Amino acid sequence: MFSSATVAILTRERLSLRSRDASVTFALYRGMLPCYRREDTLGEAVSADVIVVGSGVAGLSAALTAAEAGAEVIVCEKQRALGGTSNFFQGTFAVESDMQRASFITYTRDEAFKNIMEYSHWMADPRLVRAIVDESAATIGWLREQGVQFVEVMNNMPDAPRTYHVPKGGGEAVVRALATQAKARGVTVRLSAPVKMLLKKHDLIEGVLLEEDGEEIQVDAKAVVIATGGYANSKEWIKKYAGLDLGLNVVAVGNVCKTGDGIRMAWEAGADKVGLGVLELFRVGPMGPEDLTKSTVEYAAVQPDLWVDTEGERFCDETVGFYETSVGNASVRSKQWCNYSIFDSSTVVRLMETGIDKAHGTGLLPGARLTELDRDLAATIVNGSTEVFEAGSVPELAEKIGVSPAVLQKTVDEYNAFCDKRHDDLFAKDPKYLRPLTGPRYYAIRARTICLGTLGGIRINERCEVVDASGRVIPGLYAAGYDAGGMYGDSYPIRPASGLSSGFALNSGRIAGRNAARMETRAT
Repeated sequence: MFSSATVAILTRERLSLRSRDASVTFALYRGMLPCYRREDTLGEAVSADVIVVGSGVAGLSAALTAAEAGAEVIVCEKQRALGGTSNFFQGTFAVESDMQRASFITYTRDEAFKNIMEYSHWMADPRLVRAIVDESAATIGWLREQGVQFVEVMNNMPDAPRTYHVPKGGGEAVVRALATQAKARGVTVRLSAPVKMLLKKHDLIEGVLLEEDGEEIQVDAKAVVIATGGYANSKEWIKKYAGLDLGLNVVAVGNVCKTGDGIRMAWEAGADKVGLGVLELFRVGPMGPEDLTKSTVEYAAVQPDLWVDTEGERFCDETVGFYETSVGNASVRSKQWCNYSIFDSSTVVRLMETGIDKAHGTGLLPGARLTELDRDLAATIVNGSTEVFEAGSVPELAEKIGVSPAVLQKTVDEYNAFCDKRHDDLFAKDPKYLRPLTGPRYYAIRARTICLGTLGGIRINERCEVVDASGRVIPGLYAAGYDAGGMYGDSYPIRPASGLSSGFALNSGRIAGRNAARMETRAT
């Protein structure tokens, strides 16, 4: 699970849909794992017990777990760097961990299981959910054994269970620790080596065909784990399965070259489809050529004041911003390219003197004061921002953001009336957050819907074995992380299971790696 503070980092170049410069991560991990090159194997057959496709925490967890069980493991990564999106998560899910027990957190595995299943209306695979929940506490202990330090266990929204285990150094530190231990266990990584297809004979997976230095190389194996990170960068698949236009009404951040390679290969091998079109969505702002991330301006934009769409009308109870997936769903529902946070001079004074309401994702604590907000707003506007607007009246502000002055004025008037009588007749917003907008200055900050990952594709069972449309296991094929479906219903269940996307990656990776290592003898 990403915080919006992390999202802020990831979106500094979001107009071009790029994540952090891969060369930085490449420099960190270049010498960390041994890498096969074409000349290393010239004239020799290349083989392993287990091949892992992808090097995020799902792939690295699978590789290290399989190596711990005695398997010879090769990781194939198409990028020049390890970790991918995993480098950016800030916390991970677990229940009944030692850290939770030490903090007298009584949330149980049974409660987590029931809450996740009820959140999905039992659309999720209950055996898979149970397996991930039951594995999670041991995974925190296992990560600590690998050198990961956890600084706290917390919740990241009001009244949510405290399942969010925060590693020191974030996801990048977890990737580094897993890579270091994988090296010690003899795991080999082939960087810049995309896998092109799975090799299958007599219904058994027998390896992969990868491309390296312009040449195709066959790598034989008893088992293959698919962990390529989903399809968040595929315009075609996002449109086909989610009905959204990538780069227009949804922006992928923290992802690069996630085009569904692993999912496609699994389907070609006979895998069933599940969970397609389910995205990990959030709402952030502003997004523009100017860098406003991690500034007081961005923090102001996510507060639960008045939000309107491109028609100038409210589209949700703004307190859904406390529940990140809900605000992502609300933001993208109309498929408009953006929406706006509207506030006034009194809001600026409140945020400077009293502090913020919404802390999750801002990198600040509730009540933190944005003491320089007035200065930052003025500087942003003077610099000609295309994302932040100021006006002396509501109609003037409407003109600047391109909406009907009459519609926006009606929206503000209606909202102010709700504030005056302390009841939101439209969306039943908590009266605590009903604060009228009366000027004399009015502001608008543009916000957009972002996608941090896709949450389905390959159907797996509770052992992370890939299954076909009849529910039969495809021997030797496993999937984990964003490539695998079945953990979710139609939305990411952040409230009952904060940190579940990284938690699912880590735990499904461990389960897949453990079972893949057991594929020692098979009939041919």
